[in-house]
Amino acid sequence: MELNRPPRVRRLSSAATVTARPPRTEAPTLVNGNGAGTVNGAGAMSSFVGARRPARPTVPTIDRMQVDQLSIAYESKLAVKSVSLPIRQGEVLALIGPSGCGKTTLLRSLNRLTELTKTASLTGSITLDGTDITTMEPTALRRRVTMVFQQPNPFPMSVFDNVAYVLRDQAKRRPRRDSLRPQVETALARAGLLDEVADNLDHPALRLSGGQQQRLCIARALAAQPEVLLLDEPCSALDPRSTAVIEDLVVKLREQVAIVIVTHNLQQASRVADHVGFMYLGELVEYASAAALFGSPKQQRTKDYVSGAFG
Repeated sequence: MELNRPPRVRRLSSAATVTARPPRTEAPTLVNGNGAGTVNGAGAMSSFVGARRPARPTVPTIDRMQVDQLSIAYESKLAVKSVSLPIRQGEVLALIGPSGCGKTTLLRSLNRLTELTKTASLTGSITLDGTDITTMEPTALRRRVTMVFQQPNPFPMSVFDNVAYVLRDQAKRRPRRDSLRPQVETALARAGLLDEVADNLDHPALRLSGGQQQRLCIARALAAQPEVLLLDEPCSALDPRSTAVIEDLVVKLREQVAIVIVTHNLQQASRVADHVGFMYLGELVEYASAAALFGSPKQQRTKDYVSGAFG
């Protein structure tokens, strides 16, 4: 009679290769009133300690857009209330705040996407290089102020054709593929994607990883040579490794283009932003450098939000 034997245990040989997990990204530490560190703990004060700060850009900042007393309503409900702030090349501006506070509405107003909603109305002004954007043809404005959305949305075509689409759309005559290749490769390089796709630019875009698809969308936006790049929670659908790649890219791109990013992730805002605007119930509660807003906010609502008391 054969005895029941336990299942054999497979052991890794000494030659086996074990893939290491990616290093953890430490959450910013919040410091309470006694100086003791807590991580997103109740009762913590608002100072972020140890979060990675971007190095200062090596080029002077350039004023690109100015938002002045901007209010936006949907029918009779105010979504944005008398907001004023600058948008500068050489800096990353992060807009933070709880859901429904108006930050995405504000972002979409910068290239006139808000007006596509029939019930929307707007007062105040937004200028691009000193010109009121309401006087510009919307398509021309959106080439200069481009947006990348929360979910990657590459076109169902090749990597090459995704980027070339913008270039062909701008050309008076349909350019030949060979003539577009340098511009396509430049846009892919600026988005940090060229090295990964250079061997096969005809690869279907929809077969790229999520992080690669998002960088392809950034490359497509950059192909238009914009002055301003708008990012609406560009990492919310990505894994931590892809998120880190996008964040590093954002910090590098700020010297070439003004960047506005909407994010719910306070650690991300602390890592990538030079200036931060905290919005609540449509109001711009506080606008300051990232170090000041996270380290010593002036408004109690800001202190409460960055300490995790609400939101």
